Amino acid sequence: MDWSHLPPDQAERAEQIFQELRQHSEAKLQQIASLLAGKPDDQLLGQTEFEVRDLINGFGADAIQTAVNQRKKRGTKGRA
Repeated sequence: MDWSHLPPDQAERAEQIFQELRQHSEAKLQQIASLLAGKPDDQLLGQTEFEVRDLINGFGADAIQTAVNQRKKRGTKGRA
């Protein structure tokens, strides 16, 4: 990834978060693929959309938790 738009410390943090999310994303993507493959054509919309959104929202929550955990490991400086 290109983190050149970030200061070096933030680029390092972004790379660490990215690598951790990358490891966890495969399982979520498999869940989504399995869900979609298992639905007949007439069930792809409606309830299935909500199920996919729930999985995606869960991944977003995982991403935030990953960032929080990563900062706890390294420690953070409080705002002045």
